[in-house]
Amino acid sequence: MPPEPLLPVSDALGRILDTLEVTPAEEVPVSAAVQRVTAVPVHARRTQPPVAVSAMDGYAVRANDVAAVPARLKRVGSAPAGSAWSGTLAAGQAVRIFTGGPVPDGADTIVIQEDVDAEAERDGAWLTVRHGAPAGRYIRPAGLDFREGDRCIDPGRVLTARDVGLAAAMNVPWLMVRRRPRIAVLSTGDEVVRPGEPLGPNRIVSSNSYALAAFIHLCGGEPVVLGIAPDTVDGLQRLARDARGCDMLLTTGGASIGEHDLVRAALAPDRLGPDGLKVDFWKIAMRPGKPLIFGHLGGTPMLGFPGNPVSTLVCGLVFLKPAIETMLGIAQEPHPPQRARLGCDLAANDRRQDYLRSTLASNGEGERVAMPFDRQDSSMLRRLAQAHCLVVRPAHDPARSAGEWVEIMELPPGGL
Repeated sequence: MPPEPLLPVSDALGRILDTLEVTPAEEVPVSAAVQRVTAVPVHARRTQPPVAVSAMDGYAVRANDVAAVPARLKRVGSAPAGSAWSGTLAAGQAVRIFTGGPVPDGADTIVIQEDVDAEAERDGAWLTVRHGAPAGRYIRPAGLDFREGDRCIDPGRVLTARDVGLAAAMNVPWLMVRRRPRIAVLSTGDEVVRPGEPLGPNRIVSSNSYALAAFIHLCGGEPVVLGIAPDTVDGLQRLARDARGCDMLLTTGGASIGEHDLVRAALAPDRLGPDGLKVDFWKIAMRPGKPLIFGHLGGTPMLGFPGNPVSTLVCGLVFLKPAIETMLGIAQEPHPPQRARLGCDLAANDRRQDYLRSTLASNGEGERVAMPFDRQDSSMLRRLAQAHCLVVRPAHDPARSAGEWVEIMELPPGGL
């Protein structure tokens, strides 16, 4: 009997992303914009700096007056930051200036204060310039950073602290960003209880909903945890209805083929009518994560993840993260694959794309070496927490020897 057909990972991801819509825009204060995603281009509302200013503390002078040194000049005024000297500099004159102070008319260079001997710090005093400065030295021209109307931040950008500072400097107090996708998380299983609740002999502690909620938050979404549904049709249907108004329903557990794996059956159109679950695909060629479901429940995209915690989180990295980014308007651009040397021999792979939890270290040549853990059981969450990367093995990958290059997916601190 031929093996059951399994959808390749790349095809599954493409079919998920093709159905998703970008969330609408909303306005947020610049102070709350970090890690939000811009919905429109951001243009400068002012020129920075608005006028030519000094980059150093010193004296604004005419370059011709200090071409030959020592040069004796007369101080005629001062220009601190936030103020300006209103006159026009004449030959033989100097204006005391501070960092950020507007360069007075007639001046074309700055002599730093370390190169000047001042007889007194007052207007009318004389000073001696010991080292000259060519025209333009230590002057920041108007518009050096940006000019009013310049497009400085593109749409689809995840705003960093640097971007927030730039937007503030551009005099932009509010930013249009994509609304965070609301992802409803529904755990299933009679055997599952919340952390800290009494544990019977046949119960397990729920980790998937907590891990997925944290992961959704890190990816830029807003998790909506619906709770734990019992292994009953009514229980699943009741909690699934609470996903109305969300941008996606994410279930964990109940996606396999056991008699208690009820997600597809409980939400099917023959039970819920036209708003029932219309399955796009079920079962993909990956390990861990084979029994993944994707479809639409009453028009809401739904991902059904397996119940094993490692399967759930690996599926989150492969499918949920790109899905949230697509809803946020972040372009899914191809990136060069990450690679590392393999730290051990591996037997030939079967028809499923494999994601092996691995550590990363450096060899004597400064190359990264990925060492898969001996045990890759999808229930072993501790191994995933200890991993630095996943070694990605394509379906039907031949046997590999230690030292060969392999593709990896890094698990950076602060991510998955």
